[in-house]
Amino acid sequence: MADAIPSMEPAPPPLLSLAEVEALARRAHSGQTDKAGRPYAEHLAAVAAGVRERGGSDEQIAAAWLHDAVEDEALTREWLSGAALSEATKAMILAVTKRADEPVEDYTARILATPGALLVKESDLVHNADPARLAVLDAPTRERLTAKYARVRELLGLPGRSGASGPSGASGSSQASGQ
Repeated sequence: MADAIPSMEPAPPPLLSLAEVEALARRAHSGQTDKAGRPYAEHLAAVAAGVRERGGSDEQIAAAWLHDAVEDEALTREWLSGAALSEATKAMILAVTKRADEPVEDYTARILATPGALLVKESDLVHNADPARLAVLDAPTRERLTAKYARVRELLGLPGRSGASGPSGASGSSQASGQ
């Protein structure tokens, strides 16, 4: 048997731990608030907890922490490309990143086509549509968002709000993501 020749390529850096991903997400969104004026990190934590409670993998939990980072321009696509995250996590983050002027049908089709992304988006929708979070918004905004979230749930094949389960809280979507 021939001697194995050691690889001359450096080993890839280890993937970020969930604690490191959480700290990164909190730093990236530092100073941002949701429409209710709550620290945006509360929404990220609720989405990550929702993914965990629904049996999500560590890759999905990492994607939940970073699900709005590119959309809100807290982190760039270039940063994400080189980040010490699994390719699956990166794909989920990009799948749930809404693009400017993108039809909702294209957005939801991308989520459905990306393994693991549906659970992240479901947890995001549950938290965004939380009645306590919506109650602090003015009526036109509340009605617009309620209809928007219902349409996305329908396109994703998710049960209506009454059939959803998950964490409750008073925070929600970022002003920067326009939701």
